[in-house]
Amino acid sequence: MQALEAANVPPVNISMMASNADNRYAPTDPANTESTSGAGAGASIGTVIGGGAGLLAGLGMLAIPGVGPVVAAGWLASTLVGAVAGAGVGAASGGIIGAMMEGGVSKEHAHVYAEGVRRGGTLVTARVDETRADIVDGIMRQHHPVNADARGIAYRRSGWKEFDEKAAVIGAEELERERALYRRDRAA
Repeated sequence: MQALEAANVPPVNISMMASNADNRYAPTDPANTESTSGAGAGASIGTVIGGGAGLLAGLGMLAIPGVGPVVAAGWLASTLVGAVAGAGVGAASGGIIGAMMEGGVSKEHAHVYAEGVRRGGTLVTARVDETRADIVDGIMRQHHPVNADARGIAYRRSGWKEFDEKAAVIGAEELERERALYRRDRAA
């Protein structure tokens, strides 16, 4: 996120979402335990995630069906919050999948990305025009991105079909197993 902001991608066009079902990103300041405000949570969670200052000003915690608690900021979080408040009818009908598709992500990749967050991953997106796409792509590649097609194949091998908003939230031990599995996968 810092590299994207350094490349002059406006924070409003960057989004970050990470599973917090294991309370990995718990606020370290007891005064900031009310997570819906975003700004207070961002001050204490920011150093853990290591994101850019502009984006973290809007960091907050959300509960997403099928994923559970997440820390989130940026356009994707705003779309989801707007959907809950009734402002984004298109996104409301599809939850996290609808929000991503509304932002230009294919349906197949949206399912893989949502499942990735559910399984403990962190999703970082940037919305830019075509003239900046190569720059952003280069930045993302420097930070070991997940190949959505390959990850989708890996998930399907385990019996997964698509992201399910009714799925049970994954517990802390299983989240760590998933993270360890794909840490090895990304290191290869």
